[in-house]
Amino acid sequence: MAEQRIAVIDYGMGNLHSAASALEHVAEDAEVVITSDKAVIESADRVVFPGVGAIRDCMHEIRRLGFDKLILSQIQEKPVLAICVGMQALMNHSKENQGVDCIGAIDGEVEFFGKNLQDADGTPLKVPHMGWNQVHQTVAHPMWRDIPQDSRFYFVHSYYVRLNDISQRAGTTRYGLDFVSVATSDNLFCAQFHPEKSHAAGLQLLANFTQWDGKA
Repeated sequence: MAEQRIAVIDYGMGNLHSAASALEHVAEDAEVVITSDKAVIESADRVVFPGVGAIRDCMHEIRRLGFDKLILSQIQEKPVLAICVGMQALMNHSKENQGVDCIGAIDGEVEFFGKNLQDADGTPLKVPHMGWNQVHQTVAHPMWRDIPQDSRFYFVHSYYVRLNDISQRAGTTRYGLDFVSVATSDNLFCAQFHPEKSHAAGLQLLANFTQWDGKA
């Protein structure tokens, strides 16, 4: 019998099978389920909240399915890992799609990188921010166990998080500006990058998630 169940929330937005496969790889004894069944999510030991695509479409489906309230309740009870747009959906508001109100689990806003983004030497930078980049760990956290400082992770995004409460910052990345690439609050750990696409460092993060008891 599986030692634990990890629910990957399915609301039609996200590379769910890639994330699930990576979790199965690092936790062979776990039961990893991709599901939109609230009862299954509520019975899980851990929850993954992914997201890919436009925030307006994501929030429409999240609210239609009642997952906005569900994710807030799950954060109170167990470890939750949010990935990419899943992270952005947990902020107060996003400027994408002419402005979209989000779930508000973390006190932050989602901003656009801009059309004239430049590196420190004036080199133009493409948006979306796509590819490998360093994450600088800003707090000690169980999710960072055995991951070297400034490890590289894989990103794909045009919008970034700006926190109103800097105590919730757990990692930063430089791409024309310094942005919050990891945020955390109690049972919640949010990553702007895709750990399932980030090779050794990403797999270690997922392995840490399967062992983390929450409440850092």
